[in-house]
Amino acid sequence: MIATKAVPLVFLAVFPASSILRAQIPMGSSSTVNLYNTDLAVLEAGDPRKDLACTVTPVKPQLGFDLRFHTGYEVTIPLKELAGSENTLSIVFRVAPAGKKNQYSYFVQRIHVPAIEENPKGDAFLQGSLQVGEGEYHIDWLMRDRSERVCSSYWDADAELAPKDRQMALSIEPAMIRREEGEQFNEEPPIQRIPEQRLNVKVLMNFAPQNALSATLQPLDTAALVWILRSIAREPRIGKFSVVAFNMQEQRVIYRQANADRIDFPALGDALKSLNLGTVDLKRLSEKHGDTDFLGDLIEKEVGTEKDHPDALIFASPKVMLDANVPQDSLRQVGNVEFPVFYMNYNLNPQAVPWKDAISRAVHAFRGTEYTISKPRDLWFAVSEMVSRIVKSRNGKPTAAISSQ
Repeated sequence: MIATKAVPLVFLAVFPASSILRAQIPMGSSSTVNLYNTDLAVLEAGDPRKDLACTVTPVKPQLGFDLRFHTGYEVTIPLKELAGSENTLSIVFRVAPAGKKNQYSYFVQRIHVPAIEENPKGDAFLQGSLQVGEGEYHIDWLMRDRSERVCSSYWDADAELAPKDRQMALSIEPAMIRREEGEQFNEEPPIQRIPEQRLNVKVLMNFAPQNALSATLQPLDTAALVWILRSIAREPRIGKFSVVAFNMQEQRVIYRQANADRIDFPALGDALKSLNLGTVDLKRLSEKHGDTDFLGDLIEKEVGTEKDHPDALIFASPKVMLDANVPQDSLRQVGNVEFPVFYMNYNLNPQAVPWKDAISRAVHAFRGTEYTISKPRDLWFAVSEMVSRIVKSRNGKPTAAISSQ
């Protein structure tokens, strides 16, 4: 057996009508994993094999809201290939910058497959992913079962920024290879703040799915909203944070943090576990415009009654389409707003719902600024411009007043 460096691979497995126990090898980049000589020979040969029938589809590197490229693979296996007694699928996946095969990083995963009846229908679906920096990469991949049947595949991947995105500073170095983070709410690393500025911002974030009728908050939506918050948290000119996390469907505040030096992401993640979007409170059903009242009360409390005004108020949310918008009279009761107001509208498909939503109309009443966040460049641009506007406002520019329109 050959000892090689390895890091764990984020992995998903879906087998119809069966449960899968997935054991990930917990290794860091400085540890070693024992690689069988036969596996190493397959990887080195570079010849695709189909002893174990499977179809491997490389995933093209895509830039995420975290300003890192995400790549990997998708695999389908006919269930009939796995029929019979329990089985184990072992996957070895290695990647190196193009032309630097002495710098391979190895990813290992073993999947326990329960007993499957004879002549099953359908396919099993497997998926793995990792993070890379800008650059070209070569990938060698194999999967082996207990009978030593092998499926192997080899491909190249190119992670390249589009010309219009080159002004963005990525959060991962070129030619860097990292495992995916399995936890979305890890603690944020320390940020070197700019002492002479230390802006104070309040963020009101609606943790809700893109589809307002969805009974679950999808990981994609959660990740995007968390990265909007992380992008704000990583801005060195901001030194104080207040966070109000809420959910329009449940009409309640989920988490609150006031005037902190950092955003407590683990505590926020724990609070979000209390969401239960699949149920409806009968009391809320009896209220004709309960969601509108909730949003209006939230705005009045967080915008109009703050004793220590922040330097800016930032809403972040998917579209909130209500039967009735917050009445202008209610917004006028808030009075003059002595700080800029912004709305970061997370909307993956702006063409599908091009109309203004309830938060947009409320922000417009305060002559605020709205940004549509559909792609990583949108988030990068929005945060950069937003903070510049906050700095100008605090340095004596005219503040917002309630609009009469």
